[in-house]
Amino acid sequence: MREPAQKRQARIAALVEARGSARITDLADELAVSVVTVRRDVEELAQRGELRRGHGVARSLRPMAQESTATGDTIGMVVPERNTYLTEAVQAAREAAEKTGLRLALHIAADERGTERAVRQALDAGARGLLLAPRWRTEAEARADHAWLADLEVPVVLVERRPHRGSAIYGLDCVRSDHAYGVHLALEHLISLGHRRIVLAARDDSPTARVIRSEFAAQTAARGISEGCPAMLSSRTAGPDPRPRDEREADLAAAVRRARATAALIHGDMDALVLVQRLREAGIEVPRDCSVVAYNDVVADMGQIALTAVAPPKGEVGQAALELLTRQLERTRAGRWAGAARHLELLPDLVVRDSTAPLR
Repeated sequence: MREPAQKRQARIAALVEARGSARITDLADELAVSVVTVRRDVEELAQRGELRRGHGVARSLRPMAQESTATGDTIGMVVPERNTYLTEAVQAAREAAEKTGLRLALHIAADERGTERAVRQALDAGARGLLLAPRWRTEAEARADHAWLADLEVPVVLVERRPHRGSAIYGLDCVRSDHAYGVHLALEHLISLGHRRIVLAARDDSPTARVIRSEFAAQTAARGISEGCPAMLSSRTAGPDPRPRDEREADLAAAVRRARATAALIHGDMDALVLVQRLREAGIEVPRDCSVVAYNDVVADMGQIALTAVAPPKGEVGQAALELLTRQLERTRAGRWAGAARHLELLPDLVVRDSTAPLR
């Protein structure tokens, strides 16, 4: 016999009061009813002032300070493994979270489907919201994540990722560096030094890499210098499907000589440091024979030659992402509409060092 709504709602209120908070899906499983039914019950209980409603969760009316830090005040951040670029963003998000009384728990996505697994782990651990930087080595990999991302019932902010218009997740908050402007800064700097033949040695295994490659092609074409500005993979591991002998990979020294290039833009820092060494081994001195701009500025100043670099605002991205998530959490905690979604782009800087010089 079906349980009366009044009795079911009383059980929900008692469970939430005892635990401090409970996920809608967990309550549905325990009560053997649909998620829709529980969501409707929670809405009615919130309207009567018996609990607080959030994204996919019901909370007791106890003051936030009395809630469990291990569950009620935790947010999850998911990043790909071996991604040094995001380290500064993670640290900044953590510091910003601590200032607002939140604990940031880091989860690592280790493979193609690792993002979804890491998200489920974060939610199972009680994360109230999520900062996500999915791997998305290819466009197909990104599209495969859209369906389940759109169904998440907690506040989500994408970090250094921006979904395409019309996609199922375009309405999510996101914050990223304006990498189109980063390419602009690099080209403007090199062109101001007299360089017109510039090689791009770039990765092709992340949303950032794909923006850099497409913007380099578009911006050199707009300046009328595209014929002298070829692109190549920065290493065999820089593509989404690397092979022992990748036809897209070229030797940078050979590419510089073939294009009669006098400058190179290299994404990212580690590849840049390696390729600068190879240029010198091939008898091409930096910056005498070839000026070099690195992209990322994580370790660009740590080589034998300190590299001029495009420096995305990594820390500011992490802080802004946490602020967007906090905004969502505060509104949903109060039972208010979360407001219009926000897509933020922060401008990179160019740090000029020893690896660029005027054209000889």
